[in-house]
Parts: sequence; C-alpha cells; structure tokens
Amino acid sequence: MDADRADSEKLGKLIEHIKVALLTTFDAEGQLHTRPLETLQYEANGTLWFFTDSHSPKSAELQRDVRVSVGYADPAKHIYVAITGVGSVMRDEAKAAELWTPGQRAWYPQGPTDERLALLRVHIEHAEYWFAPGRASYALAAARAAITGTPATVLGENRKMR
Repeated sequence: MDADRADSEKLGKLIEHIKVALLTTFDAEGQLHTRPLETLQYEANGTLWFFTDSHSPKSAELQRDVRVSVGYADPAKHIYVAITGVGSVMRDEAKAAELWTPGQRAWYPQGPTDERLALLRVHIEHAEYWFAPGRASYALAAARAAITGTPATVLGENRKMR
C-alpha cells in the first residue's frame, strides 16, 4: 500500500467515530466563523460530506471564500485532527438520498428532496493528526523528564498529510 493511501485510511479511521466536526469559514468581514456540523461521510479520495441549509450563512460565506478548516477532537481517546481544504455547496438529490438518515428530518422535514437541503463538500488539501497516549504514558514521560532533566518529546503520533 502506498503512503498516500495509508495516510487516507488512517485519517478516515481517526475521524469515523467523531461525528461532530467544527467547520470554520470566513464571514463577510473576513473574520473566522466556526460552527459544529455532523460529518456524514469521509471518502478515501479526500472528501468530507455534510448537510447544510442552502440559505445559511455558511453557504453565503463559501460563495465569497472557499477556504475552510475542519477540526475533530475526541479527548477521551486522545485523538485530534485538523483539516484545511476547499468547500463548496451544491444540490445533488441522489447524493443527499445516499447520505440521508432519519435524524436529519428535524432540520429538513421534506427529506432528501427538501428544497433547503444542500450538500457541503470539503475537498481536503492538508490534514494533521495527533494521537496521544493515555495518562500512564504521560506519567512515565513526566517521571523520565524529572529524572533526566530533559523535556519529553512528542508523545504518541503526529503526522502532516497532503
């Protein structure tokens, strides 16, 4: 398996159980605007899928500036992921039906054909993850640092991907 494919699979495994992401766009004044969104799908080709209201501020923001940041965190498992990419809002009833879950009906009562329902597609350009060990590893590193007088290096795993 090549490195890019392995990286993509690792990224997918890290975020697959973290359903809520923090999506950041730029508002009309150029200020950062962050809000939570449910991740509906991660594709190994580097695409994230979300639902959004076609008339939402994020839809308007993405018409002005396509740059986005997507953050994931699972503190209980010590997993952190930061993604940057290009966002676009589109209508695609077939893809909406594929991603649809009954829980979405609270926001889109008409289902996948709801006129307000749009897809937010994020094409990932860069990603970085941190997978930290548990408390025992931190305690061991702290003890080692106290004994040797040398600060701990990165604990766990950290990788940047393109």
